[in-house]
Amino acid sequence: MHDITLIQGILLVVLAIIVGLDAWLEGFFIFRPIIVSTVVGFILGDVKLGIICGGLTELAFAGLTPAGGTQPPNPVLAGIMTPVLAYTAGVDEKTAIGLALPFSFLMQYILLFYYSSFSVFMVKADKYAKEANTGAFARLNILMLIIVAATNGLVVFLSAYVAQTPMRNLVESMPEWLTHGFGVAGGILPAVGFALLLRVMMKKELVPFFIVGFVFASFIPYSNLLPVAVIGAALALYDYFNNQKKQTFAPSTPDGGVDYSDGI
Repeated sequence: MHDITLIQGILLVVLAIIVGLDAWLEGFFIFRPIIVSTVVGFILGDVKLGIICGGLTELAFAGLTPAGGTQPPNPVLAGIMTPVLAYTAGVDEKTAIGLALPFSFLMQYILLFYYSSFSVFMVKADKYAKEANTGAFARLNILMLIIVAATNGLVVFLSAYVAQTPMRNLVESMPEWLTHGFGVAGGILPAVGFALLLRVMMKKELVPFFIVGFVFASFIPYSNLLPVAVIGAALALYDYFNNQKKQTFAPSTPDGGVDYSDGI
């Protein structure tokens, strides 16, 4: 167990503001847990812990993507609080994921509230756009970004720095079966997240590649994941060039275009 200093708390707030805005705008996708947790580990002085937490949390959130009006649990808070809880409460990474989920849900509902409440600004936005008042239009958008950024920073400061002692006391007061339950749930979440991703991406013609990767990763001993990544890249290149060749020799339609009737 370790304590988070005020300087580390302020750095976490700065990180939350940056990645929170990136998540809101979906700009550079640096808000993904694999990046956020690694940076948090660097701030806390334990990069290895951050990378492990980031890898597990990224898998858990791999298949969770906003679609339409739906909003999944917030990946920013999960990416920050998982290494923070593992660092301050002294629990393992899987248990920390389970403990970090309430913070992720909290930010999810705050953002859902903002999505609804910000609609009141649309009347003014339409008015400024109609008047071609670019200055007022920009200030209105910046105001909403400031609200979102400040909320991310405030929630992270309260959760990671102010509440670190109460959270540690809460974890210590938990019975063994409950802590074990959080660990089991946290261990299952990455598999659930990856299954959700496969539910969208998996095609029957790609199943052989999935089986080869599973057998290689499960039954062949290796010291790190680099061989799996290299073999995956080789198979992806083979499939890419094979598809390129098929498109080159694909029959043309009467109007001279390529026949895509057999799929993409």
